[in-house]
Amino acid sequence: MRSAASVITALLLALALAACSGGGGRAPCPAGLRCLEAGNAGEPLTLDPSKSQNVWEGNIQYDLFVGLTQWNARGEVVPGMATSWEVSPDGLIWTFHLRDAQWSDDVPVTAGDFVFALQRLENPATASPTAYLFYPIAGAEAVNEGKAALATIGARALDPHTLQLTLTHPAPYLPLLLVHTSALPLPAHVIQRWGDAWLDPAHIVSNGPYVLKSWQIGQRVLLARNPRFWDNGSVCFDQISYYPTADAVTGERLVQSGEYDLNYTFSLPRTRYLRQHMPAYVHGVPYLAIWYLSMNQRVAKLQDKRVRLALSLGIDREFLADKLMGHAPQALYSFTPPGLLDYTPAAAPAWSHWPFARRQAAARALLRQAGYGPEHPLQLEFKYGETAKISATALQADWRAIGVDASLAPEETQILYADLNAGNFEIAWDGWAMDYDDPMTFLELLATQTGSQNHSHYSSPRYDALLSQSDQQRDLHKRAQILAQAEAVALDDVAVAPIITDAARYLVNPDITGWVDNPTNWHLKRYLCRKGPPPEVR
Repeated sequence: MRSAASVITALLLALALAACSGGGGRAPCPAGLRCLEAGNAGEPLTLDPSKSQNVWEGNIQYDLFVGLTQWNARGEVVPGMATSWEVSPDGLIWTFHLRDAQWSDDVPVTAGDFVFALQRLENPATASPTAYLFYPIAGAEAVNEGKAALATIGARALDPHTLQLTLTHPAPYLPLLLVHTSALPLPAHVIQRWGDAWLDPAHIVSNGPYVLKSWQIGQRVLLARNPRFWDNGSVCFDQISYYPTADAVTGERLVQSGEYDLNYTFSLPRTRYLRQHMPAYVHGVPYLAIWYLSMNQRVAKLQDKRVRLALSLGIDREFLADKLMGHAPQALYSFTPPGLLDYTPAAAPAWSHWPFARRQAAARALLRQAGYGPEHPLQLEFKYGETAKISATALQADWRAIGVDASLAPEETQILYADLNAGNFEIAWDGWAMDYDDPMTFLELLATQTGSQNHSHYSSPRYDALLSQSDQQRDLHKRAQILAQAEAVALDDVAVAPIITDAARYLVNPDITGWVDNPTNWHLKRYLCRKGPPPEVR
């Protein structure tokens, strides 16, 4: 299965790259309609909310579907399909009241569609990479591990407009979690009829502001306004085109020429140039995301903590953040970024305050203790994606200075993350952006139960126990203290090597209105419009 998936992924990427050359002029917009042309970061591997895990897929999914909660234009979580909810005194039973809404085929959206979505997410046959996120729901983990029937999940439709979720422990962050794409409702009546073919544009239905009109692999995903969306009157754009634009410089050129209205990234080394020559287009703000190194602990030489620590010590984070990246990142020594709600990251290790020369000397000493040296250098393959091309060369030089021979293995972003999930790497550039504004969105990645998303295959009973202990703590301050203890354990174990924080970066035509820079980095197209009078209908 993995081999076949890799072949398909490679084919998709080849087509995507072929389509990214640009230069064909702006796509025609039907008369009388407003159209938005957007460069997306990559080719979606799927638009199935139960199976996807990438931001460029989420950009499209949030246009198609609305969950119990949703993002507003400022990146805040607000009511969505649920207009209100109540929580039992013990914090374990949540009751959500749903609005009247229809799927795009005019079938009502019901509480049963949310139950169906959660059951499908946790069904082992779905093989969802994000199933672990909803383990706080009673029975979800047992179902996902194949130990219980789907019906035992703590999700019940009390009536078509009332959904009840029962948790295993209090989770005050549940409304924040429910905004995640994997919690979006699914049209049970369509999936039960068509199976995996439900995503075909001829079959798919959605409950959000847009419907999927066509998907030409490697060329574009085309969305059209959904007239049955409950808030259709507030939607401006009638049509949205998403183009797989993995190359940031190509995206920059297409925005500059007017072929794209926006592009989801720009090249970091060109930040100063863009701020000088296209200042009205540049949008950037620090957000809750990190870059780090995953070190595969199933690889024998990386099971030695001394080796992992040496690799981490040998990285000049300050140079990367201050000199190389050029767009508001900062050196990172914790696994959580600053700015999370009601949380202070674990204290940085003592060596983070050392001069870099001292860190290098300590790294060389650790490698000697582990049996490596000039006659027997540590050899590693370093995999990285498009976003880390410049950083990878800098890391290779840093490691060479401490006696590590790192061969560079660049990969397209989609292939890199497929390799990370499959454990097909030694050391790799990795990253994570918040799913919800809580430290668990980061710390859960290192839990044993997380599975394929725990890319380093780190496993610590003490760490896992602290995460479990935090689940039972209803006092938010005490809970944060326990989570900081867990983070300190992982940092001491060198579970990963944090590198830098990230910053959202976009190029947006100044004629586009409604764009609000925000630390969550989600920008739903239903909130955007274009300056000027509406187009005339011919």
